[in-house]
Amino acid sequence: MTERVTEATDDRHGYLPAMGHHRLLPLYDGFTRLLGVGSFHRTLVDQAGLRPGQRVLEIGCGTGNLCLLVKRRHPDVDVVGLDPDPKALSRAAAKAQRQGLPLQLDRGFAEALDYPNQHFDSVLSALMFHHLEPEQKLAALREVRRVLRPGGSLHLVDFGGSTNPSDGFMTRRAHRIERLRDNFGERIPQLMAEARLDNPTEVDHRVTLLGRVTFYRAGSDGGTGPEP
Repeated sequence: MTERVTEATDDRHGYLPAMGHHRLLPLYDGFTRLLGVGSFHRTLVDQAGLRPGQRVLEIGCGTGNLCLLVKRRHPDVDVVGLDPDPKALSRAAAKAQRQGLPLQLDRGFAEALDYPNQHFDSVLSALMFHHLEPEQKLAALREVRRVLRPGGSLHLVDFGGSTNPSDGFMTRRAHRIERLRDNFGERIPQLMAEARLDNPTEVDHRVTLLGRVTFYRAGSDGGTGPEP
């Protein structure tokens, strides 16, 4: 297995662990199975339309479930998983080893990607975006645009999107949490447009026990960063 777990060069960014606290990490996979997160991953991979020989980055890969799904379904795609949490990356590496799947795992931050310009065909993000502070979200999307090749695409699923009373109590409660509140309405497509990603689009949504989950897509024209 080709596995590389690199260390982030700057821990001053800080990050919110997958379950909100490091000690809860062992519960993460069971919790996501209970919520049906695997179905979100399968939908996201379908939407990405991956082809042999492409290079894919997942930002906020956590314990590696989406990365490993991509590798199982598309063995001829190069997959890189990025996360700031070394404990989550260690779990991802152990899963990849058990499954015999080649996976590159890097420790780092979505808002400071340590990859060359125009390096990836697709970037995936699943239930990670709400972990970022509002100012980090735009920085992360600008980095995504920088590392995407011309014609590449970002596929993102997270809590957010338009809301209505039928979405239930948990969606309304989410508006009390700044990281989540910043995702709702048209905020994510607006941030994508501000980062100069092309044609940001809400593709689909589902209403879950924890609130509305929305799928987004945006493309890249091959630029390497925001205009001065």
